[in-house]
Amino acid sequence: MPLSLNTRGVGKVTIVRCIGRIASGEAETLHLHIVDLLRDRTDIVLHLGEIVFVDSSGLGMLVRLLTSTRSARGDLKLCQVPEVVHKVLKITNLTSLFDTHESEEDAVLAFYRRHAAPARTPQTGLTVLCIDQSANVLAYLRELLGRAGYNVLTNNNLRDAMILLRATRPGLAILGPSLKGAPGAEQIFRGACTAPVIELGEEFSTLEAGQAASDLLEKIRELNTPGPTQAVT
Repeated sequence: MPLSLNTRGVGKVTIVRCIGRIASGEAETLHLHIVDLLRDRTDIVLHLGEIVFVDSSGLGMLVRLLTSTRSARGDLKLCQVPEVVHKVLKITNLTSLFDTHESEEDAVLAFYRRHAAPARTPQTGLTVLCIDQSANVLAYLRELLGRAGYNVLTNNNLRDAMILLRATRPGLAILGPSLKGAPGAEQIFRGACTAPVIELGEEFSTLEAGQAASDLLEKIRELNTPGPTQAVT
């Protein structure tokens, strides 16, 4: 079975789901993929639950990836390590080299706990979690809110947003009109979110960019205490 890779971002962490074999030939595909990600994303989780075989070349490549991510001031964590991989790590005495976790959520939370620990000065910018299906809308929100002094986290689905909600406890959430999630997911998210929520209207993505920016920033400034969901019009 050739190696296939599915990649998604969870805030500032990138999860790469690996399916198949990490072996000579296929291993280079994973290496090139991670090296490309390291251009702007340095915290990587490898989901190995569907890996059926790893050879010495593949294991050596994982060691190289660990070195590369740390050289880029990031880190590499493994999750859902199957018995076939765990056995190889144990035989080669590399178990302690890799930071392994039971689930994707545990790995992501470990990254956020790591980032929180060395902070020496309090963060002045409000942490804002933005969720929308549109990559363009999320890119716009990252730039707009980041330049306004906010710490911005983005995701395109509610399942991963729940992980970020627990990991970062944002001071504000912004929900887009079209979200990926099972029926009831939005209700569960709202129930778990203790921060104020701003709901983007259906027309947000088609508003003139300057007007959309001023309206949204004004809404954020008005939210001094948690309140009911508000729609940006």
